[in-house]
Amino acid sequence: MDTPKASIKKIALNYGLLLGLASIGWSILLFVMDKHIDRPWWSGVISFLLMILILVIGLKAFKKDNGGYMSLGEALKAGLAISLIAGILGVIFNFIFVSYIDPDVVAKTLELTEERMYEQNPNMTQEQAEMALSMTEKFMSPGIMAALGIIVTLFFGFIISLVAGLIMKRNPPMN
Repeated sequence: MDTPKASIKKIALNYGLLLGLASIGWSILLFVMDKHIDRPWWSGVISFLLMILILVIGLKAFKKDNGGYMSLGEALKAGLAISLIAGILGVIFNFIFVSYIDPDVVAKTLELTEERMYEQNPNMTQEQAEMALSMTEKFMSPGIMAALGIIVTLFFGFIISLVAGLIMKRNPPMN
């Protein structure tokens, strides 16, 4: 008996767009609440739970479309594809956000970083602070932010897909 073959491309597109748009919506909400620079711990938890929820729902949809079967490899491929699409959307949004919506976000972030450095280490010299801020500023360049955004999204997408795939995997019976 042949089992239907689900389309990873279709699942990735649908759930990647969903995850990307949900993440963008969350980022906009944080901006409206003025929590986008000094992100509280709970904002990261909510972002991570959102990613888990949408990836698991996407993997369940893939498994259902695949006749109730899904290998670990298929779970990883689908999860990483969903994460890649969401990551690309996130990078595009971040570029638009930093360029047009809040162009001062980098300066504000550097200012907050400097304040926190002196709070955590009051004995820090001006030279040490300038060196640390210089490194922070380099990491906030558009290219590095884009690369890090994709890498982090793929990393967490891989971990979530691995765990969910191990739990949800069901190989078709051997004939």
